[in-house]
Amino acid sequence: MYNKQYFQEQMINIINPLKKFYDGGVVRFARHSAWYENVSADMEAFSRPLWGLVPFFAGGGSDEDFKKLYTEGIADGTDERSPRYWGRYHDRDQRFVEMAAIAYGLMFAPDKLWKPLSCDVKDNLCEWLSGINQKEVCDSNWIFFRVFVNCALKKIGRPYDNERLQKDIARLDEFYLGNGWYKDGPVGQKDYYISFAFHFYGLIYAAAMRDEDSERAEIYKKRACEFAKTFIYWFDEDGEAVPYGRSLTYRFAQTAFWSACIAADIRPFSIEVMKGILVRNLENWLSKDIFDHSSLLTVGYDYPNLLMAEHYNAHGSPYWSLKAYAFLMLPDDHEFWKCEAASMPGLDSMKLIKEADMLVSRRNGRSVLYAGSDNENFECGQIVPKYLKFAYSAHFGFNVMKGAMNIEEAAPDSMLAFELDGMIMVRRHFVSCAVTEDKVIIEWSPFKGIDVNTTVIPTAEGHIRRHKIISEYECEAYDVGFAVANRDADNCVSGEGETAWAKNDFQHCEVITGTGGEGVVIQAAPNTNLRYSKTIIPAARYRINKGETVIETIIKDHMED
Repeated sequence: MYNKQYFQEQMINIINPLKKFYDGGVVRFARHSAWYENVSADMEAFSRPLWGLVPFFAGGGSDEDFKKLYTEGIADGTDERSPRYWGRYHDRDQRFVEMAAIAYGLMFAPDKLWKPLSCDVKDNLCEWLSGINQKEVCDSNWIFFRVFVNCALKKIGRPYDNERLQKDIARLDEFYLGNGWYKDGPVGQKDYYISFAFHFYGLIYAAAMRDEDSERAEIYKKRACEFAKTFIYWFDEDGEAVPYGRSLTYRFAQTAFWSACIAADIRPFSIEVMKGILVRNLENWLSKDIFDHSSLLTVGYDYPNLLMAEHYNAHGSPYWSLKAYAFLMLPDDHEFWKCEAASMPGLDSMKLIKEADMLVSRRNGRSVLYAGSDNENFECGQIVPKYLKFAYSAHFGFNVMKGAMNIEEAAPDSMLAFELDGMIMVRRHFVSCAVTEDKVIIEWSPFKGIDVNTTVIPTAEGHIRRHKIISEYECEAYDVGFAVANRDADNCVSGEGETAWAKNDFQHCEVITGTGGEGVVIQAAPNTNLRYSKTIIPAARYRINKGETVIETIIKDHMED
């Protein structure tokens, strides 16, 4: 079933609904805004489908409509006389991100996206791309965009900046932490950008430049093989991947790493296992409510949701997901098309990912990430809930904050939330963390005057949280469990005495309070959870005195059931 034709048709079906929205070099179909210029947003929506089309073309796929749309669109977007000209750019310009997809096309599908262009259009395109060498890019995975542009220019025989290229590759090496892990720039977030940016680009570089730079290609392949050994713990048996960090609206780009491994011909796991991860994740995503009434990908996660979005999520942003289809460049006779999709390999019940400041518990084919992240100052939208919760699970998803005026709008699943003077305060300021093979210890503060030392200990049924709180105020605190989908009449909830719990026919979370605690159930504001539009959250409520208060809460997630 899962042969080449199946996946070619699957990818084309995702982007076919876009066709009627192309207008030369731009694609317009929505008008919510990102923090960059509208011309960049429209150009982004033009560029991002190439993440799927390029390997489709490279692997022998044919679609004359898209070929024409892109050859004419490139001509239009690079023509200064056109009203849809992509424009000149500034330092750290969003258009540099979108250059990478075009460069991808020049490297792997020149017959479709380069050779058909007229001489003038070729000159315009190269001149427009080359401008990235005169501007500053963000000191992060963005450096790969300039690497891609210079590699593409080199591959098509046009002038490129080799000195800049070598400096950029050297700078990217400075972000390498070991065991396959990078940090994404000086701020240091370690999230899906390590998989669908650093490793994806590194493996694409390895495939494109294996003859010109075989030494670097082998380095990137070796690092990817190391990374795979721990990244696999982010994937559940049922095809879900744990939502953690930013850019979750890129959805099935979660599997772009595995796709790039196959395209670059490396085997950190058997090809059957990697195919299984890809198939289950793609099928899982495409069964969800992620398209609008026009069959266009929406900003959101399991359903359309701007509340969880970043400042850089414009209407075309979700098509970054198409990176998952890099394997379409494989030739027709490749073993991938004929092999069976295998189940997940045997994995440890507990895995320390030291470089990611993370401990992973795995039970019943599902993973829970216990993070010690310090990404408090990385500002681009809902960063606190995306990095600073105690636990992350694909089975439950997580909530983002709608407001801080009450506990329902704060919806602070998997957090310790303080209520003071009518405001809800959650983990904000990072002091330190230590992650060992059996626990995570975090020193943090929600605001000045309250300091917390939290120890999170995974157990056979969930995890235990121990908090030592030093407070200058008397207040209340909620130690909150996982958010459970609210199925209205189908749900069972209880919050009384020392226990609170919520369950439906597929989820169950129970919170058991320590001394002096009270079990409560929070009716979260709608659309705060990534996976479910309505959730309820069991929690333990404690009275916090001035001075020192020590509390302990048991969270049972019942994923072993």
